[in-house]
Order: sequence, then C-alpha cells, then structure tokens
Amino acid sequence: MRLTKIAIAATGIAMLAFTTPLAAQTRNAPLRIIYPFPGGGSGDTVTRLIAERLGIALERSVIVEPRVGAAGRLGVQAVKSAEPDGNTLLATPIAPMAVYQSVYPALDYDPVRDFVPVTQFATFDFGICIDPSIPAGNLAELVAWLRANPAKANFGTPGAGTLPHFFGLMFAKAAGVPLQHIAYKGGMIALTDLMGGQIPIVLLSTNELAELHKSGRVRVLATSGAQRSVFLTDVPTFRESGYAIEGSGWWGFFAPAGTPAAAVSKLSGAIASIVQSDDVKARIAKVGLEPTGTSPEEFARIQREDIERWAAPIKASGFKPEQ
Repeated sequence: MRLTKIAIAATGIAMLAFTTPLAAQTRNAPLRIIYPFPGGGSGDTVTRLIAERLGIALERSVIVEPRVGAAGRLGVQAVKSAEPDGNTLLATPIAPMAVYQSVYPALDYDPVRDFVPVTQFATFDFGICIDPSIPAGNLAELVAWLRANPAKANFGTPGAGTLPHFFGLMFAKAAGVPLQHIAYKGGMIALTDLMGGQIPIVLLSTNELAELHKSGRVRVLATSGAQRSVFLTDVPTFRESGYAIEGSGWWGFFAPAGTPAAAVSKLSGAIASIVQSDDVKARIAKVGLEPTGTSPEEFARIQREDIERWAAPIKASGFKPEQ
C-alpha cells in the first residue's frame, strides 16, 4: 500500500515536471510584436510606445521586431506562421489587411481567414488641397473649375497604389470629372509642385496638410473621414460637401488565427486602455494620428467594410504593383 502511494506521488511529480514548465513558458515568454515596415515613421513610433506601456501592464517582456520586405508582406506572413499562443502580434497599417487582396493577384496569406483582429489603435484621414490661387472655396466650386479647365484636371499623390490615389478616383467618379492621377515619390514633392503651380490638386494625409492650410500656403477643401479631422476642424468632410464618399486609413494589431479568445480579449483590453489614456492620446496625436482603441469585434467589422470599400476604386484604377 505504501509503495503504491509512493508510486502515485512519483507519477504526479513527474507529470508536474512536464506540465508546469510548459505553462510557465507560455506565460513568461516575451510578447513579440512584428512590425512589417521600416522604422522611423508615425506607426513605428506609436507601436513602440504601446509596446513599452503594454510590458508594464502585463508584467512581461514585450519586443518590437521589425520584419521588413515585400511591401510589408514578409512580416504579415511571419505572423501567419507563428504559433497561435497569444505571444505574437502584428502591428500594421490598413494596406496589408484590407487593400492588398485587391492589388496583388496572389497573396501568401488571407487577411481575414489567417488572422484575428485584436484592436485598432489609430486612424488617419486624407485631405484634398489646392493652390490658393485657384478660384475655389469648396468642392462644388472646384468641380466647376475642373469642368471649365479639363486640361488641368490632374491630381497628385505620394505614389501609385496609395490610398490617396484610390480615394482621388473615388472622388472623380462621385463628382463626374475625369481626373488624371499624377504619382509622386512622396508627399512633400507633390506639395512642392502644388505650391509652385505645377499641379492644381494634391491628396495627402491630413497631418501633412494641417500647418500649410493654417498658414494659407495651401487650401484644404475637404477631408475623407466620417467626421471632421481633429487636425482640420474648420474643413468639412466630403459627405458634408455633398459627395457620398469616405475612407480613412488605420493602424491595428492582429494575432494569428487560432489564438485563444481569452488571450485576444486580454490583449485588446490592455492595448485599448493604454491608447485611451490621456498622455498616450496626446503623444499619438502629436505624430498626426487619431487614437482609437476598439474591441476585436468592432475592428473585424471595420476591416470587412474597408475590404469592400477599397475594392472598386482599386479595380477601376488598373493599378498593377511591382511584385
């Protein structure tokens, strides 16, 4: 009898030896945040800020790991292939998760099937701006000017295949004007040509336009969000201006498909709480993004709506990316 009890006890200890370290390993493993684009931009800055605060909130190590290449696709694929154990997140802008499936003929991942939305943490809008010498104080007057000057109906963006490119085509269709897209290699080059009278219209993110608009060097006529931009509160939205279009960019976190719901919920709640704290909100706004912080369910809805929203203008553009 005594030997039997000893045997049972020994078996139990052996089982603990195998199970406890595994549980501890999962709990104590560092949380990796894969960032799929080059560092230095606003998204990278905010991702690292959140990672720092998240490590404190969760009492665990949080590492931001750059995985750059293929326009962000390499990092996305790395997260798709990661163990769905709650220890890996993807921090990404909208394009790889709601635009690329309409751009690239074949992706090595499915943005919906292969990932679980965790939380959206920031948004950004676009603004349509003109040289102040153009006699247009609103979108209706701009459309009238374009119809009277069809040879000048051009608009510039930071590049082909960007959301401002596709949004400009949405506006052209809604307004019934044949706008010709001019792709620049960056927003500042497009703005230089605008202010130099080389191009009449430029579409860029609002944070690139706010100070120039306030100083009178450019005139922003409308912004693309559902509500007015916090950076340009005096400028109406496209919808307010009579054109039923809207579209915003965003940044968010995703986990590999199969990540336990409890882990997703915990991470989502912690990140949203961080993003909505006063000091972090101020720091996010300082880099030109609008802080949000959503539930996984709300973020999933946003992702689905944006996949549908951008598909038509992307197809209409005829844009073919370099692989």
